[in-house]
Order: sequence, then C-alpha cells, then structure tokens
Amino acid sequence: MDRDLYGREAVFHRTGLAARLVGLDGERLSGVRYEHGDDPPVVVFTGGRGMGKTALLKQLRNAYKGATPLALIDCARIEPPADHGRGWTELTGSLAELAVQLAPKVTGAKAVEFPRLSLGLVAVASISWTQEDEERAQRDLQRLGPVLSTVDAAKGAATNWVAKVLTKLAATFAESAVPLAGLLAEATVETVLEEVFGRVQKKSDSWYGSYRNAGGRGKAGLQQLAIDFDQGGRRRQEAEDFLVGALIEDLGQAYRGFTRAGTRRGRPVLLLDNAHGELGRRLLEPILRARDDGRRDKVVVFATSRVHEHEGMRHAHRTRLPETAHRAPAPRGGDITSGILAVALTPLSPAQAQAAFDRLDPSGLTPPDLARGVHRLTGGRPLGVTLLGQAAAETPRAERGTLTPGALLDLSVELREDAPPVPVAPALLRALLPQPRLEPFTVLAAAHDEESARLLARTRLHTESRDGDMALRVRDELRAEDWPEGPEHFVADPLLRALLLHRLRFGDGDHPRHSAWRAVHETLHRHYDRAEQRPYRLFHELALGRVDDAVTHLRVTFPEPDVIGWLGRLRFIASAPYPHTAARPSGPDPRRAVALGREAADAAGAGSSRDGSGSRDGGGSRDGRDGRDGPDSRDPRDSRDPRDPDTTPDPSAGPRLPAGLDAEAVSLHLSLRRLLHAVWLLTDPLALPDGEVTEKMAHELRQLSGRHLTGNSPLWDAATHWPRDIHAWRRPSLPPGREDGV
Repeated sequence: MDRDLYGREAVFHRTGLAARLVGLDGERLSGVRYEHGDDPPVVVFTGGRGMGKTALLKQLRNAYKGATPLALIDCARIEPPADHGRGWTELTGSLAELAVQLAPKVTGAKAVEFPRLSLGLVAVASISWTQEDEERAQRDLQRLGPVLSTVDAAKGAATNWVAKVLTKLAATFAESAVPLAGLLAEATVETVLEEVFGRVQKKSDSWYGSYRNAGGRGKAGLQQLAIDFDQGGRRRQEAEDFLVGALIEDLGQAYRGFTRAGTRRGRPVLLLDNAHGELGRRLLEPILRARDDGRRDKVVVFATSRVHEHEGMRHAHRTRLPETAHRAPAPRGGDITSGILAVALTPLSPAQAQAAFDRLDPSGLTPPDLARGVHRLTGGRPLGVTLLGQAAAETPRAERGTLTPGALLDLSVELREDAPPVPVAPALLRALLPQPRLEPFTVLAAAHDEESARLLARTRLHTESRDGDMALRVRDELRAEDWPEGPEHFVADPLLRALLLHRLRFGDGDHPRHSAWRAVHETLHRHYDRAEQRPYRLFHELALGRVDDAVTHLRVTFPEPDVIGWLGRLRFIASAPYPHTAARPSGPDPRRAVALGREAADAAGAGSSRDGSGSRDGGGSRDGRDGRDGPDSRDPRDSRDPRDPDTTPDPSAGPRLPAGLDAEAVSLHLSLRRLLHAVWLLTDPLALPDGEVTEKMAHELRQLSGRHLTGNSPLWDAATHWPRDIHAWRRPSLPPGREDGV
C-alpha cells in the first residue's frame, strides 16, 4: 500500500506537475491539458538522502502504471549479468530493462514494440563473440530474448532463432580470416531480421542509415555502430547515444500514424532514480541534445539527483517543489542543460510531520510535542520522520507517554514483515550514510572544523588509511553526498551528527564506560588549551559529564562588558551533546532537576546513573554534584573511584561549590548552574522542551540582568526572547530577538 507523501501534493494533485506533463490525472486517469506543448523539460528532483526522492518516483510509477507506457530504474543499481561479454555495459543493460518495462499493453492501447533498439543491442552484443566460445554468444543472445519479445512475443521467447544465428556466425567465421565486429553484427542482424521481425518491422533497420559513415544504408550503420562500440572511448559514447535515440524513436513510433491516433492517452514516462551518476548522464544527455537540436519526442522524464549543484544541470531552470503546483516554467536557452527543470524537494513542515505521526499512531498516546521534536531533529527529512514515527507507533502503549526523540533512537522498528525488528539509529544511519566503513565518520562527528577533524584523524584513526588525510577524505565524501556544511560542526547536519554521535556513544558495546566516547572528547578537550579556545574546551567537558569548570567560567566572565559574547558562549557550551546512558530509566531528564534547583530531592527518588564517562549522573544532576572527573570533585565521604561504573553516589548531597566564595558569589554560581542546565536541556534536539524549565530559564536571565552593572539590557532581552525562541523551536537568538537567530 502506498504511504502518504506529505508535502508532495504539487506533484500528485489532479492538475499538479505530473498530470500537466503526462497529460493524465494520476488518480482518476482523466485527461489534463499539457504544459510545455511538444517540448516538455526533463524534470530532476533534487535533495539529499532521506528526502523522499525514491519514494516519489515509486509513487509516480504506482499512479501511472497500466495507464501509459512507464519504466523505473535505479541508475545506481544496474546489476551486471554473470560472465557477460564486452557488448554489455550499464547503459545497454539499462536500455534493455527500460524497453521491457515500457512494452506491456496499457489501457486502450497495444504493447510498444522496440525493433530499432533490439537491432542495436543485437549488433553491439556480437563484438565479444569468438569461434572458440560459442556458449558466450548463446548466453548473450538468450539475454536479448525479452527485448526481442517486444517485437514478436512468440518468436522472441523461442530459442530456435538463437540456433540459426549461431549457424550463420559459424559460416561468417569460416569465410573471414580476421573476424571483425562489423561482420559479426551484420550476420547477427540479418538472421534476427529474418527470424524474428515481421514484414513491416524489417524496415526499422533503415533508421540506422543516418549513423556515421552509413550513407543511408541501415545495415551499414549497424555495422559501424558495432565497430564504434568495440573501439571504446568517444566512439563508444557516440554509439551509446544512438542507442538511447533508438529507444526514444521506438517510443515515438508507438504514438505516430493515423491508425494509432487517439488510441493512447498520456505520454510515456521514464523514471530514473539516482541520475546524478555517470549512467544517469549517459541516458539523459542524448535526449537533451536531440531536443536542443529541435527533434521533439513525447517522452516525459522524471529523474532524481542527490547533488543540487550538479555540473550536468549548470543551466537548468531551478525552482522549489511547492512552486510547481500550478505552473512550472522552464524556458529553453542556448545550453542543452537548459532543457532541465531542477525541482528542489522541500522538507516536511511541522504540520506534515504531525500528520505523519497521527497516521502511524492514531491513538495519540505519545507526548503532544513529540512529532514537533522529531521534526526539529530530522529537519523535516521524510525518511527520518517516517522511521521515528513508526518506532513511536510500535512502542508499547503504556510507554509512549514518556518518549523523546532521543529515546526513539534507542528503540527497534519492524522494517519488513519477514524480518525481525532492527535498531532505529543504526538503520536510519545506514540509509542516510551507506558507507562501507562508518568508523571515520563516527569519530569525526565530534569535531568542530577541519583542524580538529585532522587531529582526531591522526590520533584516533591512524590505522584507517595510510593514503592521504582521512579528515579530508571524509569531508569530500560528505560533500559528494551533498550534505550541508556549517561553521560550528564538521558534520553540520543535525540528524546525521546525532546519529553518528549515538554510534560513538553506544556502538563499541563498552557500556557503561563508553571508552570510545571518552577517548574522542578527551582528545579534543586537551586540544583546546588556549585561552581563546576556552568555550570549546568546556563544550567537551559537558560532553564528558563535567560541568564545574563551565559554571565557574560563566561566573568569572559574567561581569565583563561584552554580554552578547557571554550569551553566545553560554549558548555554544550548552550545545554540547548530552552523555546519555544506555537503557535510561523513564522519567524526567536528569538536567531538569538541576535547572529547577531540585536536584537533591529529585535524585533521591530517581536513583543513580552508572555512566562511566567520569560523571556518575551524565551531567551532575542526580547526585547533586557536577561529577567532575578528578579527586578535587569527590565527596570526602565517598572513598570509591569516581571512574568505577558501579559507583552509586549519595543522592542527598547538594552542589559542590568552589572554595572561597562569598554569599553573593555563591548565589551567582548556583544561578548560573541552573541556567546552564536549563539551556542545555531546552536546546537539546534529542529532548523535548519543558514549560517549567523554560520559565525558570527566563527567571534566571531576569535575575542576572539585575546583577550586571552595565549589560542588563541584553540579559533582559534574552529573558524575553529566548523563551519565545524555545516555544518556536528555534535556537536562542543572538542578539536576543534577532529574526534570523544567528
């Protein structure tokens, strides 16, 4: 059953983009006025992994299958047949597959025949045959049976024509001292014409008379085609372009002639997934070139590309999906790529994400903000929304009320009825980043820029690659996949970074010590040792579950006049990934108690975490201490090793304060400690916003505004605007209230 494609109405509406190009309403199959007349653009849907490109093409196939000739192939997954000859390439294999899919009868019209393409494929298949290897020729000929069956189903499916071709080839070998590709092609084509083609179809070879050096003689053109294909390089490309033209010409013939007038409703449709690769270009460029030369066809092409700024679309007319709902102008310019309409797929809106959750789980037992939180985490990427929504729907009903986006990553989901459930986070990561080795990406996800990524590559990945800079290799892989880049993180996309950090935390199976996580963040912690790098150092201290130094730094620098800079440091430090523990018990996030000033009382009821990251509570919130990894932070009453994962701290202990503070400094220190935990929780994409914590954050900022001698205005503005930003699911803005949230 088709899953709903929220946000794709611009394509599937009864007068949407697909209907106007195909000429048919995909739902009712009623006629729709054509847009662009006899010169439709090639439509390329662009978007990164998980944006629903493949699902969109499959929905188009399901909508128009049986109504008009249609074919769908994945240009990245053309499987080569076993022991194929030189006549098989990804392009010839894909052309054969397209023809077989396009051929069947549709409503009100007979099957499409592909005689021209069949002859071309037969000709190039012969180039690798030898007298000593008759079995190869037989295998290659039998593989062409499905394509020849589009010409004559009975004769093409039979095998007697194969024997006759082999007999004629044997005679050709005997008569020629040096067999050439052209002679073999001629002998093969002649036999196929005699044994498979009917009287009218035999004339189809004349189309090859326009090929290079053919002089109007079809068989000579087929001979030259085989010779060029065998030569390789530019000549092979010319031959392959002509074969693409043969497919288009055969489709065009099905729509021509008085006897066929009015019998076909809607144009034929080619659906090419992952067309940004080499094969996609080799299929599309001949079509674009022919159209640019004024040769019109009736084929509607929908393709997909992960790369938005692809060289093959340099002069494409660009638009966003919602803008194509009623009109999709694509004026043709001087370059062949101006015949492309590049349509950027847009993320799902929050309302569409909520609709997806409601469809997957009509019970409505999940937290009201869960769908919106998943939208924030995924950026509206349809694959992420759908998979996490399915995980929520499959959670036992009694447990759905405590779910968070981070908790969904720890669940399992049933992707196939005939397979056991799989963990959500690894399944989603494999779909978004299908790399054979994920370890380099996992480690470098903790980096902020290329410099820190190179440091991690040298220290943590020195055995991964001895050829070049691993950090730059990972960077180029991410760029090739069109993942965004940003100033604060080496892996800029929030969802991809969250999944990689989840793998760093739990993927090594070393719970509760989390040695891989500790090693990576300790490495970066040591790296940022200069004064101006202090916020980065404190960022990684929080990732290790140590908050004392961060609070002290915020307290010491609070009186400085640059309050906007101070708020920026607070925001950045609090954006550190929270060191979650595996199989965390349900209940409020441990940071909540600290933010609300209730940590000692709440911890007594919640028990203790056993996180071996150097923090006994993953953030200093359950035992009332900051969990700093060192002897100075230990409670004198606790003689156990703070690195011991079995340590159970005293939940009655309160916050451990630095020595020598007067009453005013103690008050400021505790206020900043509460504020840091509030911002840390409220801006965490794996958590859900908390109304009480948001109010507490605003209260602390207002109190701090009264404490500052000169910078009270920005603090007061933050107390007003940051809660609004949180409620709007935005990052706290700087300066507070700035619309772009920078």
